[in-house]
Amino acid sequence: MAIPQTEAARTFDQAMKKRKIKRPGKVQKIIKPLMAEQPEKAEIAVEGADHLYREIRIENRLEDEQGNEVKLKEGADVDVIVEADADATVPTHSPRKKPKRG
Repeated sequence: MAIPQTEAARTFDQAMKKRKIKRPGKVQKIIKPLMAEQPEKAEIAVEGADHLYREIRIENRLEDEQGNEVKLKEGADVDVIVEADADATVPTHSPRKKPKRG
């Protein structure tokens, strides 16, 4: 008889199936909104990205360990993580077969 998985165990299993890459980045500037109802943006330069696509802009809202809203500062070093489900990726090379010895 199978033991039911807890929600935490299912979440952990799903997280383990994710493929990811992490790149260093730096907050280049903080962009104030043009209108009060728009969010502030943080422009982040991603190291290793193509020159024309190096900067990304995201809403400048994060949470600390206690769940309080915080925001990035200009010049801050950050990690940019791209994460995908296993079924959304393909191998970069064909699996290599070991040569037969004989």
